[in-house]
Amino acid sequence: MSGAALLLFPGAGSSRDHPSLVAIEQAVAGAAPGVRCARADFPYRRAGRRAPDRAPVLVQAVRDEAAALDATRLVLGGRSMGGRMCSIAVAGPGPGGVDGAPPLPASALVLISYPLHPPGRPDRLRVEHLPRLALPCLFVHGTRDPFATPEELTAWTATVPGPVEHVWIDGGRHDLRGADDDVAAAVRDFAIRWAAGRPARRPRG
Repeated sequence: MSGAALLLFPGAGSSRDHPSLVAIEQAVAGAAPGVRCARADFPYRRAGRRAPDRAPVLVQAVRDEAAALDATRLVLGGRSMGGRMCSIAVAGPGPGGVDGAPPLPASALVLISYPLHPPGRPDRLRVEHLPRLALPCLFVHGTRDPFATPEELTAWTATVPGPVEHVWIDGGRHDLRGADDDVAAAVRDFAIRWAAGRPARRPRG
């Protein structure tokens, strides 16, 4: 194993070259040369397909990419679906899980625009695994995201047993368009702290 790393995955409709993921990599590289940052695509994107694979395939891709990094301390996460698949891999088997594999070891989790439910369908929640996230979690979220209002997200992240931090992008929708610098700064600070094994500076909220 070698060093610390930040591994990021894109949302369902984008690739590893999404501007916010690129901005995060550049921000981390400039502030912490000792922390590797990798951006990974899911198999369907590498194959040139637009429709995502089923969750077990996506979660296995997270496990495979994490194993390839071989880091002593791994901060894991991504945008929307990418972050959600990372959280399922870290949560391990149980309600909301997709396989019987043990939890993927990680030092912390970054969830950008977490898709709590489909737009207009607050009854279709994606929260069963949240009570098994026993690690520090950063949620970066727009205040006008139709996939979760601030009130909804705050209510459900209260079920996460690990330390939780929220960074709100005022007026931001699901794509957080125009906020790449703010997103990158928030993820950079969080990832560097946990990649180095330091405790969170901010309380839940």
